[in-house]
Amino acid sequence: MAPQRFHEQFDHIQRSLPEVPLTMGPREDTQLLYERGVVLARDGEEARVVEDAVRAHFTATAGLLPDHVGRVSPPAHRTGVTRIRIADPAGGEDAVPHALRALREAEGRAGRRLVGRNHVVHIAVNACPGDEPVPVPRTQSPNPAPADGGHDPDTAVGVLVIDTGLVHDHRSYPLLAHTTGDVQRAETDGDGVLHQYVGHGTFIAGILAAVAPGTDVTVRGTLNDAGAVLESEFGARLFEAVDRSGWPDIISLSAGTPSDDPDGLIGLDAFMRELGEQRTLLVAAAGNNASDVPFWPAAYAALPAHADSVLSVGALRADGDGEACFSNHGPWVGVYAPGERLTSALTGFGTPVPYVYQHSTYDTCRYGFAYPCTCQYPRHTGLLSEGRESTGAKPDQVMFDGLAQWSGTSFATPVVAGLVAARMRAHGERDPRAARAGLLAATTDRAEVRGALVPVLRPPTWRPVPLPTPAVPA
Repeated sequence: MAPQRFHEQFDHIQRSLPEVPLTMGPREDTQLLYERGVVLARDGEEARVVEDAVRAHFTATAGLLPDHVGRVSPPAHRTGVTRIRIADPAGGEDAVPHALRALREAEGRAGRRLVGRNHVVHIAVNACPGDEPVPVPRTQSPNPAPADGGHDPDTAVGVLVIDTGLVHDHRSYPLLAHTTGDVQRAETDGDGVLHQYVGHGTFIAGILAAVAPGTDVTVRGTLNDAGAVLESEFGARLFEAVDRSGWPDIISLSAGTPSDDPDGLIGLDAFMRELGEQRTLLVAAAGNNASDVPFWPAAYAALPAHADSVLSVGALRADGDGEACFSNHGPWVGVYAPGERLTSALTGFGTPVPYVYQHSTYDTCRYGFAYPCTCQYPRHTGLLSEGRESTGAKPDQVMFDGLAQWSGTSFATPVVAGLVAARMRAHGERDPRAARAGLLAATTDRAEVRGALVPVLRPPTWRPVPLPTPAVPA
């Protein structure tokens, strides 16, 4: 079997953050990434408590030198977090888990969580290795297909997409004629081959524009070219995005991180508080680890303080019959929408652009599902996997000339954001949170996910995609 995509993705993200030593854990099945040797604490007294506790207890028991401990970045006053070094990140076993255990006593005295990992927040792309964009003929219609309705700036609903930015030729796609935002600087490598996540933000914008044509979509390049950012920086970048555009009606966010922390991410505390004071609705992807471990910030939807301001989105499989194999699940996922083998804009509208697959497909679904999922089809051997296999196969190269088919809760998320926006316009509703509540109250559609019936939202223009027929061995 091909190597786990999680390891391939880890290597890819580490290359994109060369100055930050990363590690994975604490259990591989949670599939979280974080910075080695560093923890996050809230500014002020809590940061001082953490530093004192580490010096007094952790260094003595772990045999570390006191000069390993200290602040490695100045406090970020608006986001309210400080990075604190608790060990030499280059030395041996990562010390973060031990530090978190050692600080539980201090947290008990304080009556709240004081410290956490500096997680890597990353794009919620399908963790199956087969899920990279697949070229679609220009003659094929997008899926969801464009809904009726034109663009009227006086009634348009504002949606802010936090992602990787737009491709240079996005306006060649008619549905994106009114889309604004950040254009990515480098779309291809030195050989002219498309980078792995270049079209992610454009693909999402295309889905939004199809589901809700009367929407003003702004795409911000908040994430790096691997679709990743440290938690310690993420809150500040979210503030920067809303400061540039103003607080929108809806934020569509297809990135996050798993974490067992029950109250969310310390690095997002300030942003989530300010979000609660606005009327903006955050629609966030539930993630693609096929896990019930909360994926933040989507999992804020299950916390009473954020239940009105956050809607978390899981993915249905291509034919709509139950959840996609990769979709996270659990009581913190608020709604499911089509998210496997959707068709939208990528790049190459004027001049076709080559792409080389990075990840290899599996012989069977890595999550144990029996239907032909994107873990298995289309078949290819990826560049990142090739060095770890002895197949002798070469990476597959394909050409994009506009449209692509892609899967993930990343793409179910703009489906739901678009449906909320469409309801706002159709009903003259100015409050996106009220529109969300009305939309969910009106749907009687349900699907079975892990034995539970869950609410489902399907755009009227979405078409179920026939599943591929597995090849019969000769």
